[in-house]
Order: sequence, then C-alpha cells, then structure tokens
Amino acid sequence: MKIYIARHGEVLHNVLKRYTTIDEDLNDTGVKQAKELREKIKNIKFDIIISSPLIRAKHTANIINSNNIKLIFDDRLKERDCGNLSGKLKEVINREEYWNYNSTIQCGTSENIKLFFKRVENFLDELKEKEYKNVLIITHSGVAKAFSAYFEGIKDGNFLNKGLKNGEVKIYEL
Repeated sequence: MKIYIARHGEVLHNVLKRYTTIDEDLNDTGVKQAKELREKIKNIKFDIIISSPLIRAKHTANIINSNNIKLIFDDRLKERDCGNLSGKLKEVINREEYWNYNSTIQCGTSENIKLFFKRVENFLDELKEKEYKNVLIITHSGVAKAFSAYFEGIKDGNFLNKGLKNGEVKIYEL
C-alpha cells in the first residue's frame, strides 16, 4: 500500500509563527496551495482519502477531492495539542526540545510527544489491515513527524525538521 501524506494549506497561525489550539480555516494562500496540491496528485487513483477533522485539513481534503473519492475523518490525525502554549510565538520555547522524542522536558501542558506518536502509530497499524493500494492522508506537520518516526525510526529522537511544509506531500510504503 502506498500512503501519500499531505499537509494542509496555510492558515493564519502558520504566518504568525504561533502555536494555537484554534480550529481555523485556510487563508487565501492556503486555498491556492491546496489547489496546487490537487494538480500535483490528480493522476493518482486513490482508494480513499483520510483526513484530520480540523477545519484546515478538511478544507484541503475537499479541494483535493475533485473526483469524489470516499473521504473519512479520523481524530488520530489531529495535530499535537499545544496546550497552554496556544497563542504564543513558537520561539518562546526550545523547539528542538518540544520535538525531541527522547526529551524529558514537558513544554507547558502540551500533549506528550510519546503519547502523540503512539496515537499516530495506532492509526497506521490499523491502516495496515486494510486492502487499499493508494491512500491519501491530509493532516498536519506534527503528524508528518510521527509518520517519519514510524517509517524511518526514532534514531536520535530529533523531529523538529521532519515535518512537511504547507501543501507538501510525501510518499511511504506500508
């Protein structure tokens, strides 16, 4: 099975470089990125699209889904909950620690990285049992980091630069 994981288009908190728990929609650039992504992958026959239920991912999935492929939403594909970091600039904490799987430092009330990665791992383990050939996953940069851990291993534990840019897609074999 080929898994195409794509990050949603841009939203305001991406531009402002802030953490947020606000469920916000795509901005104009994000809509454009979703349309460009649709063009990049338009010739791939997907069996299913599975998306995070957050508005930015749903909107991206709906833009891409011009062929009305079965689309489902899964809470396990939500972004890592940043807790009380919401509204703060990303630079207020050490982002390498925030995205270090081996770190013992808890960043505010954010979701524990090991539990977050386990949530995504459970989704992928369940997906293995399906008979799909091509699956499109619309999700978030943090979830892309968890995919990296699943498919490429934990290694040094540093996942800061293992995410995806808005509108970017990466392919894995499951």
